[in-house]
Amino acid sequence: MYKVQRGIVLLLCMVCSFSLSAQDFRADRDLLDAYLRNDMPVWRQFIDSAQHTEHLLIYEYGYCAARIETDGGGARPFVKRFRRHVEILKEQLPSEHYAMYMSAVYVYEMKIHESFHPLRALSLARDAVNKAPNDPLTLTHYGLTLFYAPKPVGNKREALRLFLKAEKIFADSSWENCWLRPAAQMYIAQCYDKQGDKVEAARRAKELLEQYPDYLYIKNTYLPALLP
Repeated sequence: MYKVQRGIVLLLCMVCSFSLSAQDFRADRDLLDAYLRNDMPVWRQFIDSAQHTEHLLIYEYGYCAARIETDGGGARPFVKRFRRHVEILKEQLPSEHYAMYMSAVYVYEMKIHESFHPLRALSLARDAVNKAPNDPLTLTHYGLTLFYAPKPVGNKREALRLFLKAEKIFADSSWENCWLRPAAQMYIAQCYDKQGDKVEAARRAKELLEQYPDYLYIKNTYLPALLP
């Protein structure tokens, strides 16, 4: 359901750039650059060494999605570790982020055939947005659940609305190093594409590439496929 590239994420977590330490700021910048280059071993190194705080979860969230995309059932230990960390940090997390992360856990477990809770995943994602309607993380995650969920529960028009709202909030400079910022913009282009508006999808992809010239998936794969 979720891609870091080619449409998962995932995606769909903590506050990437809300940490005030210089060390976390540098880590977020480096990890954003790695996301744009699709260099997920850099993320693996980080999540293997990071402390068990909410700052870790946003990257586990994305890494599990990417690992499922490339390795299927081989992602099982990473998903199990992600669930364990979410449960360990439950009391420290805002309730909306706990709901969002647990929604992702159920999605990932479905992908690796560990469990089957699609309605629970959707319910938790919706609950996260209801609790924090102006949080771009919960908005993006719920958008992803609706975008990738099969009919009749999926809803790409509603997903687009959520992504567009998240995009406006992500535009604030406090989010400049959050990897979900360009990801949400990519999902907007994909929504237009899926609705048959390839012209708007291409325009969005070009704008995204202007902001992030090193976004290799957009540059080398997605935008060329949209152009005549």
